[in-house]
Amino acid sequence: MSLIGRIIATEKVPTTIDSFCFWTNTDLILNPFDVVKVEHIKGSKTFAVIEEISHITDSASFLSNFISNDFGDVNTDAPTLRIGMNYVRANVVGNDKNIFIPVQSGQRVYLASRDEVSEALGLSDIKNPLVCGYLEMYESSGDNNKITLPVNVDSNFLIGPEGAHLNISGISGLAAKTSYAMFLLKAIQDKYLNKEEDDENDSVAFVVFNVKGRDLLAIDEPNDFGGETERAEVVKDKYKMLKLSTKPFSQVKYFYPYSTKTKSNSYAPKELFDKQKQQKKAFQYKFTYEQDKDTIDLMFSNIEDSTQTMAGIINQIIDGQNGFNLVSTWQNFIRKLEEQCESGNTSSTRNKEIGVVSWRKFTRLIKKSVHNNPLFNDLSEGNGEVRIADKISEIQKNDVYVIDIAKLDTDMQSYVFGNVIRELYNFQLEEKAFSNGKYPPSKIIVFIDELNKFASKDSPKDSPILKQILDIAERGRSLGVVLFAAEQFKSAIHNRVSGNCSTFAYGRTNAIELSNSEYKYIPSVYKNMMTRLKQGEYIVQNPIFRSLLNIKFPEPIYKQFKS
Repeated sequence: MSLIGRIIATEKVPTTIDSFCFWTNTDLILNPFDVVKVEHIKGSKTFAVIEEISHITDSASFLSNFISNDFGDVNTDAPTLRIGMNYVRANVVGNDKNIFIPVQSGQRVYLASRDEVSEALGLSDIKNPLVCGYLEMYESSGDNNKITLPVNVDSNFLIGPEGAHLNISGISGLAAKTSYAMFLLKAIQDKYLNKEEDDENDSVAFVVFNVKGRDLLAIDEPNDFGGETERAEVVKDKYKMLKLSTKPFSQVKYFYPYSTKTKSNSYAPKELFDKQKQQKKAFQYKFTYEQDKDTIDLMFSNIEDSTQTMAGIINQIIDGQNGFNLVSTWQNFIRKLEEQCESGNTSSTRNKEIGVVSWRKFTRLIKKSVHNNPLFNDLSEGNGEVRIADKISEIQKNDVYVIDIAKLDTDMQSYVFGNVIRELYNFQLEEKAFSNGKYPPSKIIVFIDELNKFASKDSPKDSPILKQILDIAERGRSLGVVLFAAEQFKSAIHNRVSGNCSTFAYGRTNAIELSNSEYKYIPSVYKNMMTRLKQGEYIVQNPIFRSLLNIKFPEPIYKQFKS
């Protein structure tokens, strides 16, 4: 590849085993994240990633330049041309012979070839490769130098067993967080659909929550790209370059919150739901009292309960105390709660431990979620009504379950999410049956946007949903429950959740967020780049990469709804 400069080592700025500087032509266009190659001792090659690019002249001060231009005349050119140069600071990422003494002054610096870039970034010998995007390098250094390279991550470090969980952060809308998560899920499904041998201990299924409008309610239908044929071909060519299929997701089932003619709980158009229902891939979910009363605690996930009175009431209900053992419907449940709220109620000596005021608070919160909500009612299975828990027990390898919670209020979103997470966790703990043509997955990947609603630093410490998420973050890798989560501000997420993620993807982020301590290990130049990233562009960190990578990914291949 092209020779672009030579190493500089001065008394004040020496080369080290970690970094070095080199000068280069002022008209050569380089970018942060570009890889360079340096000749080193014993015929070895040292690779480094560009971090900072600077330009200096022999001018002693700003004032000298001002005086040179006829004391600040903007129309006058300086009579003497200043001697100037560009110099680049780069961070060492490796040496092909594992020689890590500092590179020597005056050594030649080259652009790297495609294979050398792959070797430098640790992409050449990846076991269990799973594509996570592509990088473009030397874009402005001439067409002969430009490199486009698919980037693979070791799937064992993304979805287990070596490492697990993905966190995606960035500004809403501009970062395209959902699109990137769905791109990765598409790559994972393609990988497992194309596996030549069935392995009971290495299979996967997906549970995806739709939290915004109709975004994910037609992921098994192709993207028409608004009728733009040329754009469609460009996107499909990128998928082919990444060795991914150009078809949307397969084996998809949709679960919508139950709606009535007078109350709609979903943004899905009626014609879309009817079509999916006819194809037997759309269902409406409900929660029945007898089977779901054990999850009542999830309705209190955002409520501080320092005195444990709410927890005490829930325990009485689940244990069937105070006559709750005779309750079988949500309507009767509310009536029973109202009885407990009456002044002077002495139905149980145990009940005296919990005051009427606490019962009234509990009842008020339950009514807010349950009263007149069609989600809480008996099932009519012949009408396509289901319990999510029952359907989770039927999930098979490569299935994609899309659970719509977009139109529900925040408390109900938390309840549904917590219910699903709990059932998935219990499902993975149980012994699975592989008979009668059933192939339950060994791993289930859960994707949720707006994680800050469920696992923020401000969540109550005794929140049952937070406890479940922490359990998945810390034990999910071994149990086969993998969390792909997205949020605007990574700094707002509970430290034990983000701390257990093996992979981070940073989209466009604002400067205030980047000033938080969670980003202190990222070089300032890269942080500044994060404020300017385009849609479809991410900075990715994973244990197998030797450096942060600036990668890109193509547009979604599944149907996009107009805003």
